[in-house]
Amino acid sequence: MSEDQLTLDPSRTAVVLIEFQNEFTSPGGVLHDAVAPVMDKTGMLANTVAFVDKARAAGVTIMHAPITFAPGFGELTRHPYGILAGVVGGNAFVKGTWGADIVDDLALADGDILIEGKRGLDTFASTNLDFILRSKGIDTVILGGFLTNCCVESTMRSAYENGYRVITLTDCMAATSAAEHDNAITYDYPMFSHPLESTAVVEALPA
Repeated sequence: MSEDQLTLDPSRTAVVLIEFQNEFTSPGGVLHDAVAPVMDKTGMLANTVAFVDKARAAGVTIMHAPITFAPGFGELTRHPYGILAGVVGGNAFVKGTWGADIVDDLALADGDILIEGKRGLDTFASTNLDFILRSKGIDTVILGGFLTNCCVESTMRSAYENGYRVITLTDCMAATSAAEHDNAITYDYPMFSHPLESTAVVEALPA
């Protein structure tokens, strides 16, 4: 889909903000140093704040999908591996801590929805996201967040498989390297979404 073909009905559209939490977004967060170079390169946090403000004003549903764990990570296998091993090793995203909090710049506003129960990479897997989307008659999902090639990509693939129209905000996400970020957007995203910059998506919203 080209930018000039995109149209959005706010009543049938949701923005899903994946893991905009201090562990990623803010200096002092366990994983911030790993993503800061790509965040700086894309300007993703400022871009996301600007986009969400405009989408919310247009009547789009804003959903926040943080990942959190109880102290001790009892929700996970006793032998985590891959990316979740890094989360456990860094004691990251523990409920009730500053690191697990959603960054102040994207704090929930009236009417926003908090998606609860995210314990892994795919936002659909362990949450009520699909139930809420279908209950609200939403058929278009707009994604941004962390990491480009991990949780955002996993959620994108499931949204595609579940029959949603998926839009990915290429300037509202970050990974742990520019190469991983760019590779995902170039090769994977076009197969499962309409990858667009946030400014192009804003233009598709009704005035």
